[in-house]
Amino acid sequence: MEPAREPTSNPDANLMKGDHNPNAPPETCDKRGKWANKREFILAVIGEIIGLGNVWRFPYLCFKNGGGVFLIPYVLILVTCGIPIFFLEVSVGQLTCMGYGNQLIMLYTCMYYIVIMAWGFLYLFCSFQTRLPWVSCNNTWNTENCIDYGQNESIDAHSKENSTSAVSEFWQRRVLGLSGGIEEMGGIRWDLAGCLLLSWIICYFCVWKGVKSSGKAVYFTATFPYVMLAALLIRGLTLPGAASGIWFYLSPDPTRLTDPQVWMDAGSQTLFSIAVCAGCLPSLGSFNNYNNNCYKDTFALCILNSLTSITAGFAIFSVLGFMSHELGVEISTVAKAGPGLAFIAYPRAVGLMPLPQLWAALFFIMIIFLGLDSEFVFLEGLVTSISDMYPSFFFIGHRRKLLLLVICAVSFIVGLLMVMQGGLYLFLLFDYYACGGIPIMIFAILESVCVGWIYGADRYYDNITDMIGYRPWPYMKYCWKFSTPAVCLGILLFSLVKLTPLKYNNTYQYPWWGYGIGIFLALSSGICVPLWVCYRMAVTPGTMKQKL
Repeated sequence: MEPAREPTSNPDANLMKGDHNPNAPPETCDKRGKWANKREFILAVIGEIIGLGNVWRFPYLCFKNGGGVFLIPYVLILVTCGIPIFFLEVSVGQLTCMGYGNQLIMLYTCMYYIVIMAWGFLYLFCSFQTRLPWVSCNNTWNTENCIDYGQNESIDAHSKENSTSAVSEFWQRRVLGLSGGIEEMGGIRWDLAGCLLLSWIICYFCVWKGVKSSGKAVYFTATFPYVMLAALLIRGLTLPGAASGIWFYLSPDPTRLTDPQVWMDAGSQTLFSIAVCAGCLPSLGSFNNYNNNCYKDTFALCILNSLTSITAGFAIFSVLGFMSHELGVEISTVAKAGPGLAFIAYPRAVGLMPLPQLWAALFFIMIIFLGLDSEFVFLEGLVTSISDMYPSFFFIGHRRKLLLLVICAVSFIVGLLMVMQGGLYLFLLFDYYACGGIPIMIFAILESVCVGWIYGADRYYDNITDMIGYRPWPYMKYCWKFSTPAVCLGILLFSLVKLTPLKYNNTYQYPWWGYGIGIFLALSSGICVPLWVCYRMAVTPGTMKQKL
């Protein structure tokens, strides 16, 4: 890391450092801790931005939206929106030494994201059996309509009406015990509840000492998934049919560029994958030394994230190509997105491999670690942002650890609702509405407008120059003022016009109150901004012009 130096007499920089915060005790930054070295910061951010979306969302969107052509809108939006907002958030945290963030989005993410880890743990435990339980129909949870794709039934038998695969029944009936809808929540799946508790215990002890513990945990949790991904990639490329899977993944279709949905998917994937507007990046940046060169870090981390997504696509689609080759079906019939890829398509594929228990265990270990480091970094960001609002209270004794314990306990209780028989429907509401495109796009527009126009892009560039020692290339400030808000506003408006009600499996439609819950989750985080502005205007003395 570059040697630290004291900030200069730049009045804007000193103001942003929070010297006039009435809640701030002396030497607040020392009490809240710092990264032990730059590697911890880099690995923590890698742990946050390299997650399940790289494995189960980007490859699917790439083949769905024109293959290699999808990289054109993806890269354009990354350059004009993703990288500028990423740099803005990290630099704000580093400049102010405070981790203020979007607490509600972080809280919602912590509540639902860890459920994926619970699913992964259950699959991992089931992998240590002499025969993988999802490859046959000879189990107590299977129905008479179950079809074992590992046997040599004809395609006609496969397409028989009302038939279901063994892996789908394992997922829906054994793991989830899925009910008919959110109206039928049913009972708790106690094996999943135990896995959820295990996940929360691990996350708690990764974060309980702040950056002292989380900074050490990321050395393993952020790097180990790359080892697993490399193993799965090498194995996938050596399988018969891998080449057809990769071609299907990247085969270009230029006509797709005229479809606005392709650009919306590229925009949402770009912002989601680098975790901007979720509140964590300012918190992570706030533990940096004041003179850390976050400008260079931004480009390195964003490029790494994109390369990881592309590489994960090779690992996933080489295996799907093998499955297509073995079953004699089109790849489009086995390629899925989201949980369907991680818990249905890929497990079915490894069931066809030699040593299926080994490759299933490696895959679900990777899923668990991808979820773990993202989860506890979100948790660290949430605790940091709340603590920085009232530092004179939370930086005394063990109050910060108690705050962490309360957040974990409350989130675990809410998570129990998602491991009930109807829990998947609630999980999807959180994923689609609470942490989806609408609140993220709103915060992206607000952040860029506030810095680019209200605070002033040139004024903020002066702060950055004082911080890193040189003036960055001006393209960032022009993005904050023009391209970022314009592109994000366009994506937001298009998504609102094209917004379709959430459906499970394209068949189950939620009741009206289910959609009401989703809309409440989507608006609750964004509405906090005008409410906070009104509150500050009310309590700040002076004329209206002075308040503004």
